[in-house]
Amino acid sequence: MEPLTEAVLQGADPDELSRIPVPAEFLAAHLRQEDADIFVGATDKDVRSSLRVGRVAMPELAPDEVLLAVMASSINYNTVWSATFEPVSTFDALKRMAKAGRWDARHDQPFHVVGSDAAGIVVRTGAAVRRWAVGDRVSVCPLVADTEDPMTHADSMLSDMRAWGYETNFGGLAQYAVVRSSQLMPKPAHLTWEEAACIPLCGGTAYRMLIGDRGARMKQGDVVLIWGASGGLGSFAVQMVKNGGGIPVGVVSSEYKADLVRKLGCDVVINRQEIGIGVQPEPGPPTVKLAKRLGRAIRQAVGEDPHIVFDYVGKATFGLSVIVARRGGSIVTCGSTSGFEHNFDNRYFWMNLKRVIGSHGMNLSEATETMRLSRLGKLAPALSAVYPLAEAAEATRLVQTNAHTGKVGVLCMAPEPGLGVTDHQLRARLGEQWLNPLRSMP
Repeated sequence: MEPLTEAVLQGADPDELSRIPVPAEFLAAHLRQEDADIFVGATDKDVRSSLRVGRVAMPELAPDEVLLAVMASSINYNTVWSATFEPVSTFDALKRMAKAGRWDARHDQPFHVVGSDAAGIVVRTGAAVRRWAVGDRVSVCPLVADTEDPMTHADSMLSDMRAWGYETNFGGLAQYAVVRSSQLMPKPAHLTWEEAACIPLCGGTAYRMLIGDRGARMKQGDVVLIWGASGGLGSFAVQMVKNGGGIPVGVVSSEYKADLVRKLGCDVVINRQEIGIGVQPEPGPPTVKLAKRLGRAIRQAVGEDPHIVFDYVGKATFGLSVIVARRGGSIVTCGSTSGFEHNFDNRYFWMNLKRVIGSHGMNLSEATETMRLSRLGKLAPALSAVYPLAEAAEATRLVQTNAHTGKVGVLCMAPEPGLGVTDHQLRARLGEQWLNPLRSMP
């Protein structure tokens, strides 16, 4: 074990961490540019064929960045996109970023260190970093914003922004990561490293979609239909709807997942298999028929149609979402894990005065509010499984095949789960079952 990593694991103080040299290489889950065409013509684009775990070169640190010793990370669907090189190769994004020159040129490498979540310890700070110091325990907001873009000061999601570890290099599925100081948030002291790492991307995205002033702006009493309610995004959405006085209606694919979602506080859970929504319906009458069936099930359970439909599934569900939302209702979408081309019957949209809201990621303020909910004990981590960094490809495959629930964590530098808690009193008050509802199920 190289000296800096050993010092981090032994709890060295900031002065000692600052004195020990940064290693020339580090262990990381990464892609290789030479593999970008390996899935051409393939039926099953298995990410275990492309996602490698090995040593990569340590980059130089920019003045506004910190070097983070990553204790834990988590898997997001953008890592699946990266590892399948679709809809486009993320190496293209790294090359575009590098054209700006200066510090951005570092990101164009023959490797891409992926991962858009992380929690860890700051071990170096750039000369321009003011608010953070070596030894700070932090979680990472995955938004990389251009602080010189005027739009950043209105909403950084409207600026020339990038998704960290997806559209940038040196992401979170690694022993060390390069992070801008404008991405950092205090780590909730009552959470373990892996719990703190699983919240920012999915939790912040759900916050913006439902609560933020550019999202659906849910109010008390709103009926919210949540597709994929047992997934990473869905499990945070269920909690936020419930906490905000709304009525969460979760859609899942099995009774096992239905039980999990109920543990998160979902008022109504619909097993889509039981009402005949198995795969993506054909456009036209088949979609209308299934949407009406789903609408009847929702009205039977809660007495009215959804005010908001929370849809990140995309192609397989969007046509249904447009129909089942009530007159004047909203469909908020942040992604398309089942496909990007959406078909829907426009009559149900325009004649019923509905809105489609595009939402992407979260700004630092929204991410910070999400982490504050966790510190207040209002938002439980949605962690269901934890893998070591050496098995990052297996963890990503789990998400790729939708064989997971909630969030899948990855231990990077942390040697075992359960480490990193400093507020044991709050943790004891909340209780392990509340903190880990998805891990208490067999």
